[in-house]
Amino acid sequence: MTPRTWVILSDKRGDNGQVETIVDALSWPVEHKYVHMKPEFVLGKPRYRPSLDHIDLSQSDPIEGPWPDLILTVGRRPSMVALWIRQQSGNRTKIVLVGKPSGYMLDFSLVVASAENQMPPMHNFLPTTLPLMRVDPAEVAAEAEDWKDRFDGLRKPLVAMLIGGETNPFIMNRKVAEDLVATAHWIVDELGGTPYVTTSRRTTPEVVEVLRRDLPPEAVFYEWSADAEDNPYRALLGSADGFIVTADSVSMMVEVIYLHKPLAIFPLPGGWLGDIDQLRRSFAHWLFNPRQHSAADHWRHRLARGVYYVDVFKVLCATRDFRAFHRLLVEQGLAVWSGEPFREADVELPDDVGAVVKRIEALF
Repeated sequence: MTPRTWVILSDKRGDNGQVETIVDALSWPVEHKYVHMKPEFVLGKPRYRPSLDHIDLSQSDPIEGPWPDLILTVGRRPSMVALWIRQQSGNRTKIVLVGKPSGYMLDFSLVVASAENQMPPMHNFLPTTLPLMRVDPAEVAAEAEDWKDRFDGLRKPLVAMLIGGETNPFIMNRKVAEDLVATAHWIVDELGGTPYVTTSRRTTPEVVEVLRRDLPPEAVFYEWSADAEDNPYRALLGSADGFIVTADSVSMMVEVIYLHKPLAIFPLPGGWLGDIDQLRRSFAHWLFNPRQHSAADHWRHRLARGVYYVDVFKVLCATRDFRAFHRLLVEQGLAVWSGEPFREADVELPDDVGAVVKRIEALF
């Protein structure tokens, strides 16, 4: 029997894309339900409880029975809707949540989260190496074609330097900006190529100022602006010969990897508060590492499950260890460190989607 399946999505395109990746791989049809937030919950977060109170029902798709056997969803706001539906079904509906939960993990039949998320090894958790993001190669190729004339005159290799911004535990200060400038000079002097430097919404003004002033004349500098209509990012994904991405930007790294392009990770410092916080993240990574190679791993997992039940304030559970994720990418041959020779991106990507589909099928 084919399970009646709903996909509950909101306005976050990046989150939605991860769920749609799973939908594309399922062998049965699904019904999409788009929910719109009330204005105060577009940015604000609802309480963790089964509810429709944060949803504008007049603009959302109908949420009414008969209730589904399975819900696929992502994010705090849609998952509260999914939990409410499960209540209405007499707890019959199974919920698959993509990404780390905002509350009690065991409320969900299956939780799927990528390797930067440090999640306790519960029976309903499936770790994936990479986020299940969608990258449309045809769309990227079309953007690259539109920019072809602007890129053709630049010296090769064309290296895209994708600059993110401050996010806990990382900082972006003048020293980081100077190191980025030095990297741009390395591309010119050692590789004989063109650094194409792009900033983002989160890039600090101090870093933007140094880049604008000190980049080598051979570099192309794009300063992000909310009003800009001509952003080169997707064209670079299709055209650049290599990518250097700052350590905060997991989504940009993953898009490069999915397009089988050479990737280098530009490390960022943490500042004294960030370095202290990194100790917490590193401990969570050790404790919750899904590796099961020995008896010691077996006992560590038992300890980790115990910690889950007493970690009331989520000090360890569902935190993210970016640095462990970076090391994983390098160890698996999916990236190198900035300043090292680019590696040809011919490594076979893990079949994370296939593993997710098997676990969903096993629910029935």
